[in-house]
Amino acid sequence: MAAAHWLSQLNPSQYEAVTYGDGPLLVVAGAGTGKTKTLACRVAHLVERGVRPDRILLLTFTRRAAAEMLDRAAKLTTQSTLTKVWGGTFHAVANRLLRLYARAVGLTEGFTVIDEEDAADILNLIRTELGFGKKDRRFPRKATLAKIYSHTVNAEKPLSEVVERHFPWCRGDLEALGEIFGRYARRKRASNVVDYDDLLLLWRLLCTQPGVGERVGERFDHVLVDEYQDTNAIQAQILVGMRQRCKNIMAVGDDAQSIYSFRAATIRNILDFPERFLGTHVVTLEENYRSTQPILAASNTVMSYARERYTKELRSQRPSEQKPVLLTCVDEAQQSRLVCHHVLEHRERGLQLMQQAVLFRAGHHSAQLEVELASRNIPFRKYGGLRFVEAAHIKDLVAFLRVLENPHDELSWFRVLQLLEGIGPAAARRIIRQLGVHRMQPEGEGEAADEVAGEASPLQRLLRDPPKVPPAAAAGFAALRQALGDCAGLGRSEDTAAARGTGMSVAAQLERIRQFYQPVFERLYENAPARLRDIEQLQAMAVRYRSRQRFITDLTLDPPNSTADLAAAPYLDEDYLILSTIHSAKGMEWNVVHIIHAADGMIPSDMATGSDEQIEEERRLFYVAMTRAKDMLYVYFPLRYYHHRFGLSDAHTYAQLTRFLPADARACFEPRFEKSDADADQGELTARVSVDEFLDQLWKR
Repeated sequence: MAAAHWLSQLNPSQYEAVTYGDGPLLVVAGAGTGKTKTLACRVAHLVERGVRPDRILLLTFTRRAAAEMLDRAAKLTTQSTLTKVWGGTFHAVANRLLRLYARAVGLTEGFTVIDEEDAADILNLIRTELGFGKKDRRFPRKATLAKIYSHTVNAEKPLSEVVERHFPWCRGDLEALGEIFGRYARRKRASNVVDYDDLLLLWRLLCTQPGVGERVGERFDHVLVDEYQDTNAIQAQILVGMRQRCKNIMAVGDDAQSIYSFRAATIRNILDFPERFLGTHVVTLEENYRSTQPILAASNTVMSYARERYTKELRSQRPSEQKPVLLTCVDEAQQSRLVCHHVLEHRERGLQLMQQAVLFRAGHHSAQLEVELASRNIPFRKYGGLRFVEAAHIKDLVAFLRVLENPHDELSWFRVLQLLEGIGPAAARRIIRQLGVHRMQPEGEGEAADEVAGEASPLQRLLRDPPKVPPAAAAGFAALRQALGDCAGLGRSEDTAAARGTGMSVAAQLERIRQFYQPVFERLYENAPARLRDIEQLQAMAVRYRSRQRFITDLTLDPPNSTADLAAAPYLDEDYLILSTIHSAKGMEWNVVHIIHAADGMIPSDMATGSDEQIEEERRLFYVAMTRAKDMLYVYFPLRYYHHRFGLSDAHTYAQLTRFLPADARACFEPRFEKSDADADQGELTARVSVDEFLDQLWKR
């Protein structure tokens, strides 16, 4: 496509952003204003202008987003080298750079990346070893430990401050938390692994290393960042470090959609961008291509009350006479019935169920609605299931690959060994010690590396000088040794000669592991056929990879969202309604959106009103929900909330409409007030016959 042609299709603000010259650029892109198109065109324009693709860094929050932008850019330019653009998530790019500069930050070759659940498991292991899991008093569990650690790293705040603000119930355990986190860092070094947070921490450290930091930044002539409002403090510091000399950085984001502070994201990054990168040019995208003007009018009014923001007024070329609807319901039960009524009404008009969505602040807010949907035979899919790599059987298989890739990965050995019948935690730890999995003493106070006697790796020791195992585990242990030996090309059987010569492909290694694992898998897990389909899909994914390291890394850093994403469709119905938390709905759009529980205490959540900053984020969350709607928006407000859901008693409280809909915002809605079922029944009785007339009939008998 000729450059002049696609540039002419941009609106004036998009054109200004795409064709901007050198220096820092901030694009404040309102909801639905075409930020993906703008970024894709910017990449294409830079390449057409003569910038080498391999000197462009495009940072996004999902690998799919980067792939989509680069695919769109490739269709706009005559250049055929856009595959050389460095595109991906912060964590994926960090991993790639650290592979190149590992020694500069104290890493050794062959390090592996552990996911969030693995990190929590290591923290739990240390928690238990230190005796903090005893039942004499409550102590934070592994998930809480992982959250505290991650928030401290990403927010770049002292542990005491993070605990006081976000985890106040743990303030009495500060000393213990510090000890656990210190040992956690040493344990990771001993196992030659890094977690998600380490990737960012080490990238930032890389940028500060004399000589190396400058070279890393100078690899790129242009850095482009998507969803900048969702970055955290350490990511902002990374970008500053990457632009020490070359100042070409383009950040695209919307301060009104900054809703992830619970992940340590901070709105300050986008608000303070011009101060952090001096000479910033700001371009605002306000023309919305998604919603009708009445929906935008209501959304603009809600955001006009924000204390700090970039001023923008979303506008649409899609006029409509239909205002958003604000429905006041008697209670939750009536809210659920009204949602179902409107969903089915739109379906009868020809709109598919999956073109509609019901949004809510917290996952449990849809409980009563789900019962009502089921009773009316309305299929639905709720966003936010178990991620694919968090399924136990998938973690088992990945653990085998991790052991092969990094024989010093203690956690993976611990998981693999306990799959064998007859081996529990104590036996697994003994075997790990005998194999010399630790490169150094994990609990030492700064000792030098203490290599295990001899040059053999733990995997080689397993095959050549195996430790003794309980008799019940002997057969399984022998089979495990053979499977790992075959995959590593170290097996002794004749049928592995080819593997010793050239090495098995990743898919072939998974197939060999599966041969060993399947009987174990059938013994340990219920619903084996469904889980088996997940394993088959994992093998299908592996076919595309030539490197085991790359396969493990991609699966860890950017996994499918859930097992259902890879397995068969979750429903026999070809159509289903979408239920989603507002956080999960960000970036999505539907023709019709239903926002339920628009009451104070629900939106904003009563757990997020402790500070002005929290309330402002809740306002932005409500705005995000409203701007998901293309054609029709319903907001439901139940007047009454029962203390026992599903009508188990009559004890209830009355609610107030969300504070985010003051009088001028309500004026943007069509108000509807629904009568209670009892009132409706009473009206019908009065119409048919009065009480006096009924009694008169009795006397006349």
